Amino acid sequence: MKEGIVIVNKPDGITSHDVVERVRRKFKMRRVGHAGTLDPMATGVLVVLLGKATKLFNKFVSFDKAYRAALILGTSTDSSDIRGKIIKQSPYEQITPGQIEEAFARFIGEIKQVPPMVSAIKFKGKKLYELARQGIQVERQARLIKIYSLQIESMNIPKVEFYVECSKGTYIRQLAYDIGEVLGCGACISQIERTKVGPFSIEEAVNLEDLNESHIRSWPG
Repeated sequence: MKEGIVIVNKPDGITSHDVVERVRRKFKMRRVGHAGTLDPMATGVLVVLLGKATKLFNKFVSFDKAYRAALILGTSTDSSDIRGKIIKQSPYEQITPGQIEEAFARFIGEIKQVPPMVSAIKFKGKKLYELARQGIQVERQARLIKIYSLQIESMNIPKVEFYVECSKGTYIRQLAYDIGEVLGCGACISQIERTKVGPFSIEEAVNLEDLNESHIRSWPG
């Protein structure tokens, strides 16, 4: 069996671990992992490592990322996405496109970001999202990240679609939450697609149902 990496186009509704399990069964391999978690509602580029390539995990997770996403103004949820429990709804009708553009501009460059409770970061041996499912909130330390590009692609208020290029460790749902806080109305993510991980783009990602051995590539190359 060839070892290397496959670039999967993760579908909505399953975890990154689910993708790993399906790839493991597909290729009948034990050593399979992924580099960079996508939560269940997120779609797009997921780098899956096969065999000895799993040793390259740290290299792959350090890659910069790019996403296309949409946020909804005026709605705050416990998970900062539209599928979470609504905790607050605020008026947004008076917010202008200019104010939205100004809010987005504040997040370009090197900034500090507090990871969301639904992230895979560990706290005392447990992943934050596991604690969140139990209704437990813990204090998180802000981390330094970098937003290289943050472009609004369309505005149909309360929906704002945008594109972001960022460093590792950036949480797009938290970015949406923080933008909502700046605007004073709250916000949550309604859709998110990872379009790039390092040199790998969504155009070369393969759907799980189409995956076969020809899609395994060596690394580097």
